Amino acid sequence: MGKLICDSTASSPVIPWRDPTSTPSSIDLVDQSSPAITPVAVVDTSSWENVSSLEDQQRKHLIKIQSKGVLWKHPQDQNASMVFRLSHGGEVEADGNCLFTACGKSMGVKTVSYARDLRRRTVRRFLEDLGSEKEAIESAIKHMYSPDLKSGWGIHVVQELKLLAKKDDREVLESAISELVHLGMQRELAAESIYKERCIAVDDGPSWAKYMSISGSPDDEYDIITLQYTEEGLLTVDENIDGHAAAFGDDIAIECLATEFKREIFVVRN
Repeated sequence: MGKLICDSTASSPVIPWRDPTSTPSSIDLVDQSSPAITPVAVVDTSSWENVSSLEDQQRKHLIKIQSKGVLWKHPQDQNASMVFRLSHGGEVEADGNCLFTACGKSMGVKTVSYARDLRRRTVRRFLEDLGSEKEAIESAIKHMYSPDLKSGWGIHVVQELKLLAKKDDREVLESAISELVHLGMQRELAAESIYKERCIAVDDGPSWAKYMSISGSPDDEYDIITLQYTEEGLLTVDENIDGHAAAFGDDIAIECLATEFKREIFVVRN
């Protein structure tokens, strides 16, 4: 998964956006009355040729976007527009911290501590802005992390429930699971029962804040437990015994970061 951040400070305002393969009669997607516009410089596309894990079609699309830029227009003021340049900022690990490490790279900061700081800022911004849209946001959280297992099977083959286990409680939880196993219950069914009974479901604002704070560090207060289901029932239980799993940045986290830095953030998945 690759994350690309478009930063307005790296772009020239109000510049024409042309498809390199278009004819001279094509209409430019900019305000033609804008003064002193400068053509988009075609950036060296060699970097995308060397990016791993890209299919040929994806690579061609990215090179094409890189050559002409990404046009942005202000949602209210159609006279305000700019073209963002697209470039490959480097690889990031395909783990739960990839959104935050990619943001750090885009700003020239590569330390692990900075990615954790971005998590904290994301959670803080979320809690500050929850306010009047709380009902809609919490509905989205519940849908993503605590879905109704009686529905949704026409779309999903596998659905997941995310639970939070306090690190300090792991030994007590393991003891309770072992007791059920000794009584004859299968390990995964015993784990499902104990975790659902004693752990925190990610289904509202406060629980999402706890979840998104998890970076897979020993300093985290909680561990992520994942229960996977098919339409037939329980599939697997990821107990995350070592506590290394981190919370992936979702759409809510991206929006919080965009608000925090007053930037448009675009995510390209591959």
